[in-house]
Amino acid sequence: MSGETTLRFQFEAEVIHWRGPSPYFFAPIPEQYGEEIKKVAKFATYGWGVIPVEATIDGFMFGTSLFPKDGSYLLPLKDAVRRKCNLTAGDSISALIAISLRGR
Repeated sequence: MSGETTLRFQFEAEVIHWRGPSPYFFAPIPEQYGEEIKKVAKFATYGWGVIPVEATIDGFMFGTSLFPKDGSYLLPLKDAVRRKCNLTAGDSISALIAISLRGR
């Protein structure tokens, strides 16, 4: 297969707050989807293991990149997204992610 295809996943997650040197909020990708993403990562990544995605939460679409973490991935939630969707740590979300695969 050549050209570009899109892989989509819809999942439920609880927002977590990472308190590292640069505090940030994330939605952990369920492991079952993490395994599927790992299988196609080489067709989507631009390096360092991060995977660019388009994500949608509560009808709000945004671009970001998944970070690999503990055998799956984390979906970063930018401040603009959290404000628009009124999200904080502990909140449950339903998210849709779309990953563009090149060269498959």
